[in-house]
Amino acid sequence: MKKSKLVRSIIAWLLLAPLIVVTLFPFAVMFLTAVKPRTEVLSPTWWPSEFRWSNFADMWVATGFGRALINSLYVSILATVGAILISIPAAYAMSRFRFAGYGLMRQFLLVSQMISSIVLVLGLFRLIAAWGLIESTTAVGVVYMAFNVAFTVWMLQSYFDTIPRDLEEAAWMEGASRWLTLRKVFLPLCLPAIAVTAIFTFINAWNEFIVALTILRSQENYTLPIQVFALVAGRYTIEWHHVMAAALLATLPVAVMFAWLQRYLVRGLAIGAVK
Repeated sequence: MKKSKLVRSIIAWLLLAPLIVVTLFPFAVMFLTAVKPRTEVLSPTWWPSEFRWSNFADMWVATGFGRALINSLYVSILATVGAILISIPAAYAMSRFRFAGYGLMRQFLLVSQMISSIVLVLGLFRLIAAWGLIESTTAVGVVYMAFNVAFTVWMLQSYFDTIPRDLEEAAWMEGASRWLTLRKVFLPLCLPAIAVTAIFTFINAWNEFIVALTILRSQENYTLPIQVFALVAGRYTIEWHHVMAAALLATLPVAVMFAWLQRYLVRGLAIGAVK
């Protein structure tokens, strides 16, 4: 029995090996380039003659990476928390009530996800400029939140639909209101689904580039995508070891979050598939 299990594990890992190589290859390139000496960055050799770990510290100081990291965390957390708080009662209403224009509302939520932010960026800029919020990271976070609300409502509604109405009715028989039922029945059961939705919302905000580039002008307000872009754009000489070090560090918070919330991610993705 143990031998057959070992054989199946070996076969599974052999089948997964190409996918693992393809997935990890970009990270390997970023890491090896980040630790190369400056004179070897453009050389055809893959392996550096020595590992320059000081490249990360030099990049951190030279590019103001720490400030950009804090800005990205701020706008992403603001967008994620705001979108989830708005979407939970909205998704509950969409799941449990039927009203005039219900189908139209669902279609609107779906279609709004197909609109690229670049289509709306000019109008957003004029609106934010009129309010005097240019250079405001809070404004960027609120815009990210608005862009993600439709997605989070759509996701959470699909999960809320899987919860039997019998649980609600049992809570009502005990005298619970709808708000209490939402807090005591829905939220504990949908915690994995909420975690999954929050992860995708955080990633959307973390990687967004166009809106931040339009609203933020000074380097002290840059988010990570703009900060990494600034290391390449308009430069005669590009410090590729700094660029790769910054890109590698920019991926770490998302990777850590995925590892930390992995069990919720698996459970949450499975919830919507079972009714």
